[in-house]
Amino acid sequence: MSQRRVVVVDDHDMFRAGVRSEIGTAVDIVGEGSDVDTAVKAIVGTEPDVVLLDVHLPGGGGTEVMKQVHQRHPDVKFLALSVSDAAEDVIGVIRAGARGYVTKNISGAELVDAIGRVADGDAVFSPRLAGFVLDAFSGAIDIASVDEDLDRLSQREREVLRLIARGYAYKEVARELFISVKTVETHVSSVLRKLQLSNRHELTRWATDRRLV
Repeated sequence: MSQRRVVVVDDHDMFRAGVRSEIGTAVDIVGEGSDVDTAVKAIVGTEPDVVLLDVHLPGGGGTEVMKQVHQRHPDVKFLALSVSDAAEDVIGVIRAGARGYVTKNISGAELVDAIGRVADGDAVFSPRLAGFVLDAFSGAIDIASVDEDLDRLSQREREVLRLIARGYAYKEVARELFISVKTVETHVSSVLRKLQLSNRHELTRWATDRRLV
């Protein structure tokens, strides 16, 4: 059987290089993307079997990539590969059309297996994440209300929210997202205002209640 043709989409050059090094002999990596525009161009230009897709990308995120690609090539299969294990991210990309979601601590052999299974039409999830999907379908998570609240926030505000809720200091958030501490403070103020919360403690509880951390 010929190797699976894969496009790797992630905004970190080092991570894409690591994926290529780890699985490049087991699959045929035919393209890469670092944001929505370069990802869509690479996918449409190569029509791979599977796209390894990070959830958070400059230009609109992984869901925007899927939306644009599926308008032209509805059969392209996506496997989300992200550092995030937040319920909102998992359910968001599955609703957008991804066939699976695995976190970045997956081994190379497991990732190759997941790519093969998604290419064959199966759905693949890291064990903990499968529970989010089941909860969403069973109604244990009120996805409609989560979406409504989060729709008020920009993509960057959501990223800041998640990191703050996980206990990151402003300096750590700034370093993680490559922005200034002042910008972090501005985003946090905006999030608190939009969600009608008073402080970090309330923000953390809000995010935890909605399984976003």
